[in-house]
Amino acid sequence: MSDQNESSREAVLDFERASRIGLDEAVFCTRKSAPQIESILRAFDARDTACLLTHLDPEKVAALARELRAKLDFDPVSGTAFFRDPAPKPRALKVAIVSGGTSDAPVVREAARTLAFYGVEATLFQDVGVTGLWRLTERLEALRAYPIIIAVAGMEGAIFSVLGGLVDSLIIAVPTSVGYGVAPDGELALHSALGSCAPGIVVTNIDNGFGAACAALRVANRFSTRER
Repeated sequence: MSDQNESSREAVLDFERASRIGLDEAVFCTRKSAPQIESILRAFDARDTACLLTHLDPEKVAALARELRAKLDFDPVSGTAFFRDPAPKPRALKVAIVSGGTSDAPVVREAARTLAFYGVEATLFQDVGVTGLWRLTERLEALRAYPIIIAVAGMEGAIFSVLGGLVDSLIIAVPTSVGYGVAPDGELALHSALGSCAPGIVVTNIDNGFGAACAALRVANRFSTRER
């Protein structure tokens, strides 16, 4: 298939997703060309609708038309962007994002930005990995105030089980691709989360901060619906 044909392929967008599941369609930008992304953004723009983009790199942002870039709030750390102002109503949902190390920042930011797109301001507890356990234990009382905790860690992912044994919050574990040797590309952290002896831990795919945030939002949406 020629590059021209590939770039002219049109995405079939799901503008009714929010009415079905409470979450808007997000645009996953990996392997999408700049012209494809631009076409998608124009479709959202025609509807005066905001959208969240993930896994977007600066090179593709730079290749977009100037008028589209002007409507883009791009965060290079997380690779996320808000197209048009989502203007969400602030929500009272309390979510903490806990990370093992500063190398996990891109995934932490992706989760936080996804929540922000829906009006949820998360509290970050970063670089509190178990090699300096005091960094985590001195924050336990603060963490216990959060009904949902997104835990982000690479290497051996020990923080998932530690948190799961110390707080009664819903723990959403996000293994990251930070690791080497016997812990390549997040595989050991993923196995640690899946094999945790702390009961009830929910696990996302490797580096899936977006998915973790969406899981938190699904829980919150369901309970807020029942409370009405």
